[in-house]
Amino acid sequence: MSIVINTNTSASLASYNLSSTNVNLQRSLNRLSSGSRINSSFDDAGGTAVSMKLSASIRRTEATLANVNNSIAFLQTQDGVLKNADKVLNRMSELAMLATDVTKSTNDLALYNTELTQLKDQLELMLSEKFNGISLFQSGTTAGFDTGTNAANLTVVTSHDGDQSFLITRADLNYISGQVGTDATSGMQINTNANATTAVATIQTQIQNLATLRANNGAEQSRLSFAADMLSINKINLESANSRIIDVDVAAESSQLARFNILQQAGTAMLAQANMSTQSILRLIC
Repeated sequence: MSIVINTNTSASLASYNLSSTNVNLQRSLNRLSSGSRINSSFDDAGGTAVSMKLSASIRRTEATLANVNNSIAFLQTQDGVLKNADKVLNRMSELAMLATDVTKSTNDLALYNTELTQLKDQLELMLSEKFNGISLFQSGTTAGFDTGTNAANLTVVTSHDGDQSFLITRADLNYISGQVGTDATSGMQINTNANATTAVATIQTQIQNLATLRANNGAEQSRLSFAADMLSINKINLESANSRIIDVDVAAESSQLARFNILQQAGTAMLAQANMSTQSILRLIC
């Protein structure tokens, strides 16, 4: 190999290797300090694209889970009102049965009927209950009792991509309220023994209808609870998949950091040696 002055190939090669080592060392430091294997698209172009999609899916899943939980809260609020309506109907049933007693005077029946009227008014007030401004119950009086098939349903999306959805029911408390006499057409009274006997049968039927509404409400809550569980599991799995792409393996990266530190020190020493090698030419000249 020729001995030259203008070109020091050994020093250039040592400088190149040292520069590459410094880049890798800096990248390793960035990964360990941030905890992320990917700190820029340069680190892993394909992984960055996949991670972006997974991250978006995770955020949508979190939002969907929040929506489902809000729907469960809607149904829980609705059931709370229905539970109170059940107490009202039970008291109405009790009053109607008491009014069938032939030993009761007209004044006694009038007192029973007064309380019944107040209970009917209270039942009617329940129809206006809302959850965050959304009515819990159907508006208007229906021609027949609606168990939920044709009710004014609300659509709840139960998947992050919007492909799955579920209908929750705004219960038909209007029909029950109308049948026990909160509208002008029914006018259920217990001011006579005969009217009281009719009222007992009517209220019993509406208690059964109310039981149907509560059972439907409970079934919808159960289904949404399972949907919420599935969303929670999906979120965990998506986070795990995204972690395998973007999170740094601290143990492995620490080993790489130690390796690059040694290479940097060795490279610096060898570059110094390469720069000194040309000084032997001076001995030939002298």
